[in-house]
Amino acid sequence: MVVVAFAVPREVAFDYLVDPRHRPEWQSSLARVEHVDGQVQVGQTWVDVTRPGFRPRMETTELDRPRRWSERGTWHGLTAVLTLDFAEAPGGCEVTATMSVTGRGAAALPARVLGALAPRAVGADLRRAASRLTSRPW
Repeated sequence: MVVVAFAVPREVAFDYLVDPRHRPEWQSSLARVEHVDGQVQVGQTWVDVTRPGFRPRMETTELDRPRRWSERGTWHGLTAVLTLDFAEAPGGCEVTATMSVTGRGAAALPARVLGALAPRAVGADLRRAASRLTSRPW
């Protein structure tokens, strides 16, 4: 679990973070997103194109604006789930990220490694997003 403070209202943080079109601006592993299907809602799908070249298929699985959002990504036996919870806080909001990575068969070991690295990467990415939002007019 990772908690990051944002100096913007939670609605602003929520709308920015959950839209896959914004992800390459703040998610360090992404080169771009492709095939964004529809508006931000449960069931929306897209493909993350990562800098190493992986292309997980992503889907919004939960959306309760401005409180909670979840996604699931799958790629070659790996499944990653990220949930963001948004809470009001003095001067803005706090975003709490919880994540899990699972794998079956040959993907079990890489899943454990990625699961151990994920909190640090997600925290850095969320801090980058918070900084970007602080410097923007909203």
